[in-house]
Amino acid sequence: MNKKATSIWDILAWVVLGLILLWLILKTFGVINTPAWLEYAPLYGAIYLVGWQMHKLETVFIDVKELKKFRRDTISQINNIKTNCIKNHEI
Repeated sequence: MNKKATSIWDILAWVVLGLILLWLILKTFGVINTPAWLEYAPLYGAIYLVGWQMHKLETVFIDVKELKKFRRDTISQINNIKTNCIKNHEI
């Protein structure tokens, strides 16, 4: 199976996830005291991560759909070969 290259968007998503985790840890221990409007920043990061994950799931869905079509076509070809062999008494 081919390993796909990591895109810049994947790296960005992991960085955002790491920064949200770091922010939550520092906020929990009281190291960070931010104004109320800035406390929503991790939520914006989480929204980005959800969008990134939905894109990944869409890509997987397309790959699975192509694999199912390939399987269906392969089974059809095998059945046609069997049918032709039976008609020609080759089995």
